[in-house]
Amino acid sequence: MQGGYQMNILAISGSLRSNSSNNAVINAAVTYFPPGVNVTIYDGLGRLPHFNDISDPSPEVIDLRNKIRQADGVLICSPEYAFGVPGSLKNALDWTVSSGEFVNKPLALVTAATGGQNAHAALLLIFTALSANLTPDTTLLISFIRTKMNTAGEVIDPTTLDNIHKVVAAFIGTIENTKKNE
Repeated sequence: MQGGYQMNILAISGSLRSNSSNNAVINAAVTYFPPGVNVTIYDGLGRLPHFNDISDPSPEVIDLRNKIRQADGVLICSPEYAFGVPGSLKNALDWTVSSGEFVNKPLALVTAATGGQNAHAALLLIFTALSANLTPDTTLLISFIRTKMNTAGEVIDPTTLDNIHKVVAAFIGTIENTKKNE
């Protein structure tokens, strides 16, 4: 990492389950961040109120928006639920549409599911609408994620780990380029 600054990453799992494979992917990704990178794992997804386009959002919504705004980049790992984006994650993203926290924000997107193609495609469209700084190198679809984990809930498949490492490296590069151009 260059520049001598503390890089701050916000990681968001699209699953509310503590033993989720998406949390395992985030934990694997965290090991690939270089020294000087602070990763905060957001744990408020389940506490957000249902989206309502109101001018006076709740403290939970303000907290989410502030965390995204203050992060140098956001890492999102999502499952697929009923061939789509899990409702809790979609709800969180809806809260950022009018406030613009994702505009030009470097983003790494990993979809880890049994299939995942539909949720991944939907998330790519959502982040296009949100104007996030997302590239093909900072996205990854991991199908059949449970077959790539051990009984302790850790990602162990070498190819999957290598792909996660590549996404993290590209993500760090995107953040550094964004910082240079500010």
